[in-house]
Amino acid sequence: MVDPTSDHHEDIDEDEAPECATCGDAIANEVTHRVITWIEDSTVETAHFCNEDCRLEWQ
Repeated sequence: MVDPTSDHHEDIDEDEAPECATCGDAIANEVTHRVITWIEDSTVETAHFCNEDCRLEWQ
């Protein structure tokens, strides 16, 4: 798993890249990558998105 605070758009292999929470595509080397974080049951949760459109669709 890739550290969610790292620069995902720099030299990430698709096998290690996070998947978009909306469309399921691997997010590797994309400058449009977006991440939302929240706390749920005392745990930090994250959702990754390949672009702003997928992030808005997820809401």
